[in-house]
Amino acid sequence: MNIFDILGPVMVGPSSSHTAGAVRIGYITRKLLGSRPVRADIGLAGSFAATGKGHGTDKALVAGLLGMKPDDMKIPRSFEIAGEEGLSFSFHEIRLAGAHPNTALLKVEGADGKCLEVQASSLGGGRIMVNQLNGLAVNCTGENPTLIVYHQDRPGHVTNVTAMLAGPGINIAALNLYREKKGGDAVMIIEVDQVVPVDIIQRMEARDGIRKVIYIEGEKSNG
Repeated sequence: MNIFDILGPVMVGPSSSHTAGAVRIGYITRKLLGSRPVRADIGLAGSFAATGKGHGTDKALVAGLLGMKPDDMKIPRSFEIAGEEGLSFSFHEIRLAGAHPNTALLKVEGADGKCLEVQASSLGGGRIMVNQLNGLAVNCTGENPTLIVYHQDRPGHVTNVTAMLAGPGINIAALNLYREKKGGDAVMIIEVDQVVPVDIIQRMEARDGIRKVIYIEGEKSNG
């Protein structure tokens, strides 16, 4: 347990689950998309759908998509700012069997035309968990520096990627591998203890069979 667990996040809004967590869900979705969102279809499930509007969940999610953090004083104006920045959005209620009560499903399109579907939950205290990426079940918090490596499911990719990290002394805190089917699309999610240099990410992206690498700096980087 650390001080964050005891005191909770510094935030704007009445609820760490419905506001701070929602901002982080929007923010990590923007990072995962890898470009400026221009369109977002947002489904709210469970408690998010029932009480989220009163707690500002809708404005918090949009704020995160705009790149705001939980302590940003502009969160209450996120709808207005979204209009200024060309982000169109819509909300609707959804039902997700077995999902955490505070869950959102975001279908977003970036300025570069790329689309992404993210399902994520707010766990309390401002903490979040990404549960699905484009329908593929994953687990990602974004608290630590994190690499998300999209690749083809074939031998050698895990070894090559981890070796690139080991070279400069980057320690792996957690590694999870997910695949759609044997030989199909796969995703590696690697949480590390240090910042990952840009040249390492570029080397990964240059490998045959690796389609895309997304890097999330995280909130606990030790440099």
